[in-house]
Amino acid sequence: MGSTMKLPPLAALRAFEAAARHLSFKRAAAELHVTPTAISHQVRQLEAAIGTRLFERRTRQVLLTPEGQILLPVLREGFESFARVIEALSRKPRRATVALSATPAFAAKWLVPRIAAFRAAHPDIDLTVLATFEVVDLDSGAADLALRYGDGPYPNLIAEPLVTDRFAPVASPRLGIKRPGDLKVATLLHCDWYRTDPRNPNWRHWLKLAGIEGVDSRAGIRFNDDTHAIQAAVAGTGIALHSLLLVADELATGTLTVPFGPEIEGFTVHLVRSRNRPETEAMKAVQAWLKGQFALAEDTQAGR
Repeated sequence: MGSTMKLPPLAALRAFEAAARHLSFKRAAAELHVTPTAISHQVRQLEAAIGTRLFERRTRQVLLTPEGQILLPVLREGFESFARVIEALSRKPRRATVALSATPAFAAKWLVPRIAAFRAAHPDIDLTVLATFEVVDLDSGAADLALRYGDGPYPNLIAEPLVTDRFAPVASPRLGIKRPGDLKVATLLHCDWYRTDPRNPNWRHWLKLAGIEGVDSRAGIRFNDDTHAIQAAVAGTGIALHSLLLVADELATGTLTVPFGPEIEGFTVHLVRSRNRPETEAMKAVQAWLKGQFALAEDTQAGR
């Protein structure tokens, strides 16, 4: 069985190495953020431990003894080896991260169902989805990218239009709604917009465009969350005038249908990022993926 050699305290070895390299207790103290007295004490402790003098102390000067000259390169090499190994062990590759901001409904109904596909395509990128109605400050780094719903303008941002949303009546096929006249006995489901804009798609606009009279556009059930309105429509509670982007999955599975038109135009979804922050490779990958997904969504809407 091997034996372990007892070494002097590491602090004493470090103090000697710094003092020997600088040939100055004062400069060694400044490097190690201690007092010259502390350096002198550590060096004396080391000399006592090994039983030999390492410095010749002269007025305003210290010189290495022959023993000190032997010890210095060994310690220097040892500390440099420590530093190289510790750096190598701690040099773990950082995973790329991208934070994407979107409204809660868009995050829940459009992004989340596609996250698995993104992960499969880009397993090396950690995507954070920030679901909020707040306009996130992209210059501050609160998010890297955002999906903004509207015409803009978007000052100090690079904005790229992705798709223009469409709205139409959607209902569960179990309700048996087939003709516009059925709206006179159906429950209308409304989504309250989080911003006031006269162009917001709503039942009043749709009924006017469709030329349907005798239906109270204000009656029915109101929701301040789009996802709740979708759930109510799927449950057969009533018929909703809703974003076709957000009900794409329900339309694909047949849990919701568009029993009749017309469709009315909503707002444009823009992909935005800051002009003042660098664009990383991970951000480019997320943007390319989003553009591809929105292109598919646009094709689906056009083919409906």
